[in-house]
Amino acid sequence: MKHLCLLLFFFTLSLQAQFQVNGIVKDISTNKPLPFATIAGNDGTNTISDVDGKFIILSKMTITAFEVSYIGFTKIRISIEKGKSYYVVALSQKANDLNEIIISNENPALAIIRKTIAQKDNNNPQKKLKTFEFKSYNKLIVTANPDSISGKIDSVFVEKTTTKIDSSNYKFKEIISKQHLFQTEKVSQYQFNNAKLKETILGTKMAGFKQPLYEIIAFNLQSFSVYDASYELFETKYNSPIAKDALKDYNYKLLDSVTIDGRKTFMIYFKNKKKRKASGLEGVLYIDQNNYAVAKAIMRIKGVLDISGIHEFQYLPKEQLWFPSNKTFKIVKGKNDDDLKILGGTIQFDGDVEKDFKARKKEASDYIYLLSQSNNFDIQYNIPIQIKKAAIYIEIKDDAINKPESFWNTYRKDSLDIRSQKTYLALDSISIKKRIESRITFGKKVINGYLPVGFVDLDLRKIISYNNYEGFRLGLGGITNEKFSKKYKLEGYSAYGTKDGIFKYSFGAGTRVGKFSNSWIGVSYTDDVREIASTVFAIDKRAFKIYDPRPINISTFYNYVSWKTFIETKIIPKTESIWELSRTQVEPKFDYVYNLNGQLYRNFTMTTAMVSLRWNPFSDYMQTPTGRIEVEKRFPKFTFQYTQSLPKIAQNDFEFSKIDFKTEYEKKYLNGQKTNLLFEAGYAIGDIPITHLYNTSPNNITKETIIQRVTFGGKNSFETMFFNEFFSNKYAFFQFKHGFSRISIFKKIKPSFVLVSRMAWGNLDKPEQHVGINYKTLNKGFFESGVELNQIYKGLGLSGFYRYGPNQLPKFQDNIAIKISFVLNLGL
Repeated sequence: MKHLCLLLFFFTLSLQAQFQVNGIVKDISTNKPLPFATIAGNDGTNTISDVDGKFIILSKMTITAFEVSYIGFTKIRISIEKGKSYYVVALSQKANDLNEIIISNENPALAIIRKTIAQKDNNNPQKKLKTFEFKSYNKLIVTANPDSISGKIDSVFVEKTTTKIDSSNYKFKEIISKQHLFQTEKVSQYQFNNAKLKETILGTKMAGFKQPLYEIIAFNLQSFSVYDASYELFETKYNSPIAKDALKDYNYKLLDSVTIDGRKTFMIYFKNKKKRKASGLEGVLYIDQNNYAVAKAIMRIKGVLDISGIHEFQYLPKEQLWFPSNKTFKIVKGKNDDDLKILGGTIQFDGDVEKDFKARKKEASDYIYLLSQSNNFDIQYNIPIQIKKAAIYIEIKDDAINKPESFWNTYRKDSLDIRSQKTYLALDSISIKKRIESRITFGKKVINGYLPVGFVDLDLRKIISYNNYEGFRLGLGGITNEKFSKKYKLEGYSAYGTKDGIFKYSFGAGTRVGKFSNSWIGVSYTDDVREIASTVFAIDKRAFKIYDPRPINISTFYNYVSWKTFIETKIIPKTESIWELSRTQVEPKFDYVYNLNGQLYRNFTMTTAMVSLRWNPFSDYMQTPTGRIEVEKRFPKFTFQYTQSLPKIAQNDFEFSKIDFKTEYEKKYLNGQKTNLLFEAGYAIGDIPITHLYNTSPNNITKETIIQRVTFGGKNSFETMFFNEFFSNKYAFFQFKHGFSRISIFKKIKPSFVLVSRMAWGNLDKPEQHVGINYKTLNKGFFESGVELNQIYKGLGLSGFYRYGPNQLPKFQDNIAIKISFVLNLGL
């Protein structure tokens, strides 16, 4: 019996074993690699070389020979030699090369692509089909091929000579031979109707986590459709190779004619026309010769990272349509001088300067790669489909994280191999032993500015700060967490100013009235101070900072004592909103009187209704058992706020309305550059004191010399505008920022170079109402531009700004502001 079990064990291993051949295809005359050459094994296996001409043939059968073909070159047959696993295949060009690839003096690939573009709507499932739905099984792993790693032990003695070898490779190979570094699976149902596509996750599991990290599940690796105008690969958009204007961006070449699913296809190679490194997309499209649909697509970017996305389709004869059947995404280390982290740091690639990368011996970590594979099944189309909660792009069922093993065995295309099985066991064990899951939860809260202590999350923003009015502001605050209750919350804080010697405090309570919409209703009481004329969007979540530089120099505040009741909700699709009723008593803490019809107000009462709403129409959202997450942050984003005083209610003193608006746009580039645009505007109508007008965020102090004015820079503030220099009841503000890739000056000095321009216009009606403070208006406009050198050393940076235009000051040096910056990089 013992021998029988051993025999069965080795038989099982032999079934799982694969025959593998590696190689590269080159042009014999130029010695340059030939991308996407066709390689066919004698067992029926077909593959293609990648963009570098490299290929891998995998088969469960022993291959004795393979053929390599490339249009314009002579086909060659290679016989497998015993003990040889790597082959350099050199192809010779045919003498009649040009006659074969040129028809009517035009590149035939261009004619094929034109017809493909013209037929897009007829071949796009999301255009041709009224409805469809299917299930999909996805498996994502972070791993390495153990056969690629040297497994030599620390030292080998040969004829009294000691050869020192790094044992880390041996240890890494030992681990990777048994398990993967990371693994996650999910089963989803996709539904399409009324031009909307929704993914419902039926089951999900992640090695090392009882509750998966939902952000990783929603990570967008590649586009769902190849027919969209833009193709997205690793969260970066590129003009599609079959977009209407694609011919201006890409070169095309007809490589071969191959058969897929019994239908003949053209094999078209495309490459971005830009000659800069990592400037664009390249790959291969397999175009059906009859209907000019995409039967297979390979997309690739090679540069900072080596990224590839493969789309495979199955042919539906009844509909004469190619429908998505499989997707594969792979990412491996490229050549870059900065460390790269993806999936929140789950996989990290250590940086290497390109010349050093070529020169040095590869480490085990160089072989790590991420691989995601999806298989679609149970496809149905043109049937009645009702999509529930269609505004949500991804929805995770409440029981998705508790599926039994029988569920997974039903949906897996293949049963888990030994390495995958051990990955769950090993990472679950490590996670429990090292409390990884609780540490990640702890870390996420700290990053958002909270320190969890029992059933309370302490607010790190409240501990200490500084401004010119309060001096050092020392405090303590927090909010109850899910350990206290998932339906009720209490929050509050208390603070003391060392300079003004006054305590400030706030207390609030709320109850959840809608789980799906995350709706809360609550009340609060606050006695605190605030900067005058500051624009505060209630819906904006105050970002956590180790320090908040701008308030350091502020001296003019007002005290407010406020009662308010509010509703927070996400019930409107792709929005977050706060609806608020409040009564506030205001006392300016500076020399100021508001004159209304001859009556002087030193203190006043405001009773107002306010709605603050953020709308992200282009973003995608995921609904999880714990709440809603914005998984695809797309721009532009819009924020609206409307405040209306309620006359003759609760002793309200003034009648006024305020409308505030903000929109943000951000574009990231694959080479690390980033462009930010910000526009803000506000309009206050009626009788409103200076405490509630607009100051357009000044951040410069009144000192004699440039050196005396050196302070910390803000994020979106005017660095050359002095505090209380301008006030407006209507204004418009625009900011442009463009950040370049970090420049390596020395090993530890890599500044980030950012160009900045800001401008604002505004005016003030009824200036005679504001007594006791000197100011100017922005009717002629305010302009400044500057340069930021951020993260020069350990997060510290330096920036300089210059003020110009109608409000330029007479002395040249007064128009210059030098600021210190600090960027805390948390690796997110």
